[in-house]
Amino acid sequence: MIRNDIKTLAAYHVQDADGLIKLDAMENPYPLPDALRKAWAEMLSRCNINRYPDADMLELRRNIAEREGVEAEQVIIGNGSDELIQMLLMAVDQGACAVPKPTFVMYETIARWLKRPVAEVPLKADFSLDANSFLQVCAREKASLALLACPNNPSGNMWPEETIRQIAENFRGLLIIDEAYAPFANHTHNSMVGGNVMLLRTFSKLGMAGLRFGYALGDANLITDLNKVRLPYNINSLTQVSARFFLDHYDVFEEQAQKIRQERGRMTAALMAVENIEVFPSQANFLLLRVADADAIFNGLVKVGILIKNLHIKGSLLDNCLRITIGLPEENNRLLNALKELL
Repeated sequence: MIRNDIKTLAAYHVQDADGLIKLDAMENPYPLPDALRKAWAEMLSRCNINRYPDADMLELRRNIAEREGVEAEQVIIGNGSDELIQMLLMAVDQGACAVPKPTFVMYETIARWLKRPVAEVPLKADFSLDANSFLQVCAREKASLALLACPNNPSGNMWPEETIRQIAENFRGLLIIDEAYAPFANHTHNSMVGGNVMLLRTFSKLGMAGLRFGYALGDANLITDLNKVRLPYNINSLTQVSARFFLDHYDVFEEQAQKIRQERGRMTAALMAVENIEVFPSQANFLLLRVADADAIFNGLVKVGILIKNLHIKGSLLDNCLRITIGLPEENNRLLNALKELL
């Protein structure tokens, strides 16, 4: 009864982190301040969950639009970025979905669920993106949709704006710029929104991963059509109330993001000083490392209570690569000491 191609897929695996320092999922490690948590709980207590959520979410879209410098009609809200990616892959004209390789795994995963062909464009050894090569593959494979994570996951690097602009101006399909890690980067692409360019954002990396809340910005006509494949009531009442509340207290999360950026700089310098570790430049809230034996380091860290992400694929650009989320300073220090001992 289940499609054969679905049977051959592996389910997305989330490793059990119980009892471990969790540095594997690009989450913000800072909890909510107590006063903010209490005010949030009080607001949630007044939510009438016996009623369906606000299907249109106009006030919430207005809040987002004001922050992003667009109109409310240019905003669509999803259950995390993943649901928005799924909407796009469902709605865009038939044709391949063009993505760099390696990049966020859910682009290809969701495309396969929907039987959309994927055109992969290998990045260079330093994880840089060649705009001409990308456009050539898009033309050859008749791509109707392209997805670029800026900064990229899992490499963490930000491609030059002129590279993204060249692709946007010469690609004949819809270009999606995924800015999941925008709070940690040195620039955004929101000035490019409109025409054939859409922007994805999420609250998850900023400090609200548990809400599962993301949004896209784009041309108002495109947003109108995307809403036709959005499930009714896709964002529950508690998440909607929470999102509006946290937008009013956005400065708290911006301060936390600044701390994470500072820790990223400290960790980069400290790891570069450790022998036998290659550290790649990052504008995200994680660092990509290459070691001599990724499996041994990963397993060794788990044994001492630290969980990171093992990305090792033999013979690929991620050969012996590990991804480390920037945690609290004390968590990062424990990781550094453990790595030094293991190496």
